[in-house]
Amino acid sequence: MVARAAAEIAPGMVVNLGIGLPTKVVNYLDADFPVCLHTENGLSGIGPTLPVERADRNLIDAGGAYVSTVPGSAFFDSAVSFALVRSGRLDLTMLGAFEVSQSGDLANWKIPGKFSPGAGGGIELAQKARRVVVLTTHTDRAGNPKLKADCTLPVTARGCVSRIFTDLAVIDVTPEGFALRERAEGVSAAEIIEATGAPLALPAGDTPTF
Repeated sequence: MVARAAAEIAPGMVVNLGIGLPTKVVNYLDADFPVCLHTENGLSGIGPTLPVERADRNLIDAGGAYVSTVPGSAFFDSAVSFALVRSGRLDLTMLGAFEVSQSGDLANWKIPGKFSPGAGGGIELAQKARRVVVLTTHTDRAGNPKLKADCTLPVTARGCVSRIFTDLAVIDVTPEGFALRERAEGVSAAEIIEATGAPLALPAGDTPTF
């Protein structure tokens, strides 16, 4: 799933990697791939995640993972970081999700009754990036669909999600709802339909696999 999502990044993009699965995307990009990765806690130009024994303990991403720098990396305060976001300079943001609705609504910051540190930069990222994609498991730990007709959890932003990468499939949000674009190797379209909590349009021909 993460490797497939990494292929969504085109050369020259400015990309924010959100907390959770998206932070792993950097490890699936070639070291010389021409991209500027941004984290809202104050760094642009992110290199691969490092193990603790090799890490600079002062360098973390928004999720707390130890990251490295690349030639041209820049450090800045939160005001500058969010000015970059709010002014529309992000070509793409990759976010995690608790739920995504068939109209592209995103719920990714709070489950009622459970601890949450707050919305963080999720609201600005979801509203201001030119394109928003989601990386998430297709179902939660109890087997309930995360892709639903309507979000039941507090919504981060409405109508913002364009594409969803899950462990089962690549699904686009279209004006008509969810549309299957690719399926994971060994997973049938019927299994994906069963795991999705809203109607899912299938392609006319055979579905490509990843």
